[in-house]
Amino acid sequence: MAELKTEEEQLEAIKRWWKENGTSLIAGVVIAAAGVFGWNAWQDYQAGQAEAASMRYQQLLDLSGQEDLDEPTRQRANALVDEITDEHGDTLYAELAQLLDARLAIDAGDRDGARAALEALIEGSQRDYLSGLARLRLARLQLAEGRPAAALSTLEGVPETLAAQRADAQGDAQHALGHEERARDAWRKALSLADDRGQPLYGVQLKLDDLGNEEATL
Repeated sequence: MAELKTEEEQLEAIKRWWKENGTSLIAGVVIAAAGVFGWNAWQDYQAGQAEAASMRYQQLLDLSGQEDLDEPTRQRANALVDEITDEHGDTLYAELAQLLDARLAIDAGDRDGARAALEALIEGSQRDYLSGLARLRLARLQLAEGRPAAALSTLEGVPETLAAQRADAQGDAQHALGHEERARDAWRKALSLADDRGQPLYGVQLKLDDLGNEEATL
């Protein structure tokens, strides 16, 4: 009887505990389950967004890679750039799309549009390499516009990972300013850096040779 009483007392104690704590326990389980479900749903959403951005960027690459873009194709490419930057603005694909946007603008003869795309990427990107690429391309654009001093200023922000390309562009800017010795030094530095890093730079030796030939004819 004592054991039975003890069991009955234990059962009553369990009932009382459940009555006092059961609701909160169930709520905790539900909240935990909802949290796991929510996290998984968020992960699935992120994966879906990344896949969508990747597909759109591949479409953009295919369009922009065509040799002769007709106007409808160019408009579709521009629309894809807008879609990627608007809907996937915090991804790598959005910044890559901005680089392509600048190239499309240059191909269309729209230097203002190219400049705007590159400056937006430089201003907004947290990725040093991509902002460095944008600076290199903006500097090339400034050189084409006859603004070598502006190009030199733009090149100051190019990171060391692109040091060889930076030195090459600096040589071009110095040459445009009439500073032949500085141009020679920059191009030699570009070749040295490219050789050290196994990153061949085409055309730099030709520019050095031409500079030498120019001196020989004076």
